[in-house]
Amino acid sequence: MSGKYKPKFTRMAQLKTAPDLASYLETNGIDLPFDDTLLPPGDSPFNRTITLKSGRSIGNSLCILPMEGWDGTTDGKPSDFTRNRWVKFAESGAKLLFGCEAVAVCHEGKANPNQLVISEDNYDEFVHLRQLLLAKHTAKFGRTDDLLIGLQLTHSGRFCKPNSHKKFESQILYAHPYLNARFGMDASYPVLTDDAIDTIIDQYVSAAVLAQRAGYDFVDIKHCHGYLGHEFLSAVNREGRYGGSFENRTRFLRSIVAGIRQAAPGLEMGIRLSAFDLLPFKKGPNDVGEPEQTGTYPFAFGGSETGLGLDLDEPKAFLELAQSLGIQLICITGGSPYYNPHLMRPALFPPSDGYLPPEDPLLGVKRQIDVTAELKRAFPELVIIGSGYSYLQEWLPNVAQHVLRTGMADSVGFGRMVLSYPTMPADMAAGASLTRNLICRTFSDCTTAPRNGLLSGCYPLDPLYKKLPDAEQLKAIKETL
Repeated sequence: MSGKYKPKFTRMAQLKTAPDLASYLETNGIDLPFDDTLLPPGDSPFNRTITLKSGRSIGNSLCILPMEGWDGTTDGKPSDFTRNRWVKFAESGAKLLFGCEAVAVCHEGKANPNQLVISEDNYDEFVHLRQLLLAKHTAKFGRTDDLLIGLQLTHSGRFCKPNSHKKFESQILYAHPYLNARFGMDASYPVLTDDAIDTIIDQYVSAAVLAQRAGYDFVDIKHCHGYLGHEFLSAVNREGRYGGSFENRTRFLRSIVAGIRQAAPGLEMGIRLSAFDLLPFKKGPNDVGEPEQTGTYPFAFGGSETGLGLDLDEPKAFLELAQSLGIQLICITGGSPYYNPHLMRPALFPPSDGYLPPEDPLLGVKRQIDVTAELKRAFPELVIIGSGYSYLQEWLPNVAQHVLRTGMADSVGFGRMVLSYPTMPADMAAGASLTRNLICRTFSDCTTAPRNGLLSGCYPLDPLYKKLPDAEQLKAIKETL
């Protein structure tokens, strides 16, 4: 994983023409459809308006996905680095900001000491962040009545690190046979009590009330990437009101939604969902990722009994529940960056705590697109947002256009790609040529840096981060890998 690493798979930048890409996909048996040419703006599905049942309109089919910030203050307030990222969101051209950022509902629930926290003490900061979005978006695009702004509410559960970049203070729902040991917990490590879960539910509701008061259009009740909401969905062997049956494992969501409906009437809700999961992976021979075991694995929500295949029956039941609760916005992702990152952010170059890709990253892209399409077919009335597109690089617009044109999703999301190329959505919507030297090449520095206690940002391409002392520290860290 050092600078000397030579990827096994062809880099996307080497696939310069549509025939090049088509030939590579055919040769490698990857059934990933794409459009050879892009439609003009007047005909492009990128500019398709999405109308919610509430009557609110989203001005196009492009979305900024919520990312976990590592650059706030230790008391959960934004820094200038945070505001700089939010300006990128505002100026991106995307009309759906799905949660903007992972915001903890309490200090103890933070995934790192510098994550944002929404509280009465920090309330004014979230008002100002939203006003910053509106001002910058208006300055560039002239209107905000078609811009939908959400705030992602989270509790990091098993992956809490509220006070130190190096020390987990995990809050878990059950003893996991691999993750407990991997993250420094023995089998007897205490699990959250039902009463403690009730308190966390109250914290979500209080956070939603603050978000509504601050003017946000919706809150994302995060159920992805191994954090607390997602862990409930795999708590098949937990006893009590919050584990075992599907009804009990979704009680957390249902209780939060009921609380928000009562305390913040009229506030829209969305969910970012890891709709599939596999076994935890580890470094195998030559640092290539491999699964922890073979055999039965019951903890993969959306996964088969072996933990190596997919089974979408429960994710479909979850979306049926969400729809019955009046939730329309669903953002689809998969897996967790902590134990199988190749599922949710396919890349050639893994972060420092990762492993080399066990499959062509294009297969990871295809998996997310296919799962999203299947869920969209099953729930046509939901607004389904896809993710996992960054690895496509120059070919993202061609694949995204096909996805939207054929109804495989309602919106396409941009994550880490927006850190290096914030105006890519605007360029796509305008039919402009992409700026090649701004395109994210999935070097994973934006993850390696915070994993080692540094600011998260695009060190290879963003001049702001290139000039930081952190850039030299990051370079030294990578040289030791």
